[in-house]
Amino acid sequence: MKRKSLPPLVLTLAVVIVAIVVLASGGSAKNRPHVAARSAVTVKHTAVGQTLTDANGRTLYLFEGDKRNVSTLSAAGRAVWPPFTGSRKVKAEGGAVSGKLGTTTSGFKQATYNGHPLYYYVGDHGAGTVKGQNLKEFGALWYVLSANGNANTTTAAATGSQPAPAPAPTNSYGY
Repeated sequence: MKRKSLPPLVLTLAVVIVAIVVLASGGSAKNRPHVAARSAVTVKHTAVGQTLTDANGRTLYLFEGDKRNVSTLSAAGRAVWPPFTGSRKVKAEGGAVSGKLGTTTSGFKQATYNGHPLYYYVGDHGAGTVKGQNLKEFGALWYVLSANGNANTTTAAATGSQPAPAPAPTNSYGY
């Protein structure tokens, strides 16, 4: 029996579609923040002051659109603001308060601090980066957390540091 091969145009179209999907999704998982191996939160100094971070120094954020211990962020939002999750119980270190740690009741295990579900920002590249601070995306504002578990609304300019350029505006429809 002779096999039929796909026409070259169909193969080319399939390759283009796969490439578009990969590029639109932000590339490989290597670009996404990883959960700290020790699954801990700590407090580090950043351009906006003392800030809650993971054990590797990656900044953690709260989303003002969330409810206490409940993430309301859409799947599209989680692609830009990945939740801080862990396979182990998250521990408090270096100024973080263990009594403020918990997990969400949102259908997946996400760490919370003072009732705020915790997220990373994909625009932060390295420890102590705070490019997500004061952004309004997916229907609400994003802030770093202070050690007391409240939103730190300070801007980098107010601390004498130069703020990072704002990312291009996005349509934040929340779906």
